[in-house]
Amino acid sequence: MAILWVNLVVVYIASYFSRILAKPLTIGPGSLSVKPNKWMTAIVMGVFVLIAGLRKNIGDTSSYMYSYRISEFKWDDIKDKQEIGFGILQMILKSFTEDPQLLIFLTALVTNVLIVYVLYKYSRLFEISIYIYITSGLYIVSMNGVRQFLASAIVFAATKYLFEGKWLRYFLVVAFASTFHQSALILIPIYFIVRRKAWTSSTFVLLSMAVMLILGYSVLSDAIFAVIADTHYSEYKEFQEGGANIIRVAIGAVPLVFAYLGRNKLTEIFPYSDYVVNMSLLNFIVMAVATQNWIFARFTIYFGLYNVILMSWIISLFAKRQQKFIYYAILGFYLIYFYYENVVTLNIIYKSDYLNF
Repeated sequence: MAILWVNLVVVYIASYFSRILAKPLTIGPGSLSVKPNKWMTAIVMGVFVLIAGLRKNIGDTSSYMYSYRISEFKWDDIKDKQEIGFGILQMILKSFTEDPQLLIFLTALVTNVLIVYVLYKYSRLFEISIYIYITSGLYIVSMNGVRQFLASAIVFAATKYLFEGKWLRYFLVVAFASTFHQSALILIPIYFIVRRKAWTSSTFVLLSMAVMLILGYSVLSDAIFAVIADTHYSEYKEFQEGGANIIRVAIGAVPLVFAYLGRNKLTEIFPYSDYVVNMSLLNFIVMAVATQNWIFARFTIYFGLYNVILMSWIISLFAKRQQKFIYYAILGFYLIYFYYENVVTLNIIYKSDYLNF
């Protein structure tokens, strides 16, 4: 775990100075933000990639490494699979080396570079986004569910198309991402849900549906699992080990509460805020449903990154004299959560053949 604390300190400092050395940037009509320093941002990317890419455990990492070692990845074996992209990737890599560390490193490289790039483009306070990416648990989750987080990062890279309403380009990226994890296809209907103004009647319809799903889970679960019957998640129909931690649900609600209270100002300073808020709302809804069966929390991989963007704009909603207090409150609040989740609850232990602290 020591190296993960080092990671947090190093990337926060680098991302902080990337903002200090930033240049002004116009992101919409009458809206001014800053463009973080690209060299300091590159340091953030590099540290993320090195630590995630050189690991040999956490989540299902060891399973992917074992599968890579024992599998042949012949074309005849992978051409008929639904997630052919990941099979082709492994086939290409194995033609160069039998060492599965290359697979882990490459997936970490693509995942983290794409995520940091989007945060670089759309965050108000870049270091807050980077800090919350780690302390909310998403960075560690990226090392668990390797294929799904890779697919998520690919779609996240298409955020520009989501914001600008370029649906065909967005759908093509989603289709490509689905070759690594089929669940990415849920983002096609999601596109039409989030491409609307936030906090309208449709927002409260979604919230009402979430409450109904939670209260009537025992009745509705059969229908939910029927929808995902042909996916990797169907095996969890008989899963009986409980749901997601309610604290995670509360964490997901925090930026939404502030976004609602400051909704008018948020719209003024961030022209794409409606879409980010709607994605964050979906993250909260799915996590709330996951309190009944934790497997649904895996779908928040596609929405949680927008929570990270949203949180970076929350500080600007407060009066100038309050912003410093809110800034440090966020740092402290998420640090406590990071410790609770990864030390107290999960007891994360990082192992690597290359990085040892």
